[in-house]
Amino acid sequence: MNKADLIETLREESGLTRSKAEAVVEILFGKMADALTTGDRIEIRGFCSFFVKHYGPYAGRNPKTREPVQVEAKKLPFFKCGNELKERVDYKQT
Repeated sequence: MNKADLIETLREESGLTRSKAEAVVEILFGKMADALTTGDRIEIRGFCSFFVKHYGPYAGRNPKTREPVQVEAKKLPFFKCGNELKERVDYKQT
């Protein structure tokens, strides 16, 4: 499922117009990105959580030339699956 599919599903199941469904999805993703940008954690109980991990600088190596390079500190967003979602995805039908 991609963003367009999500918008279309929201439109069909809620009865919203396409433009309103698109606005809802844009607002949701925009607010999530804003929260992560400010260092907040996003938790959707039973589904997942998003958070930002901080990495300090470290010495790396250029894979092509094998020369050492200094990698700067960085922050990366992470997704952690909730238990209910894990169980639903791993459900084995008999």
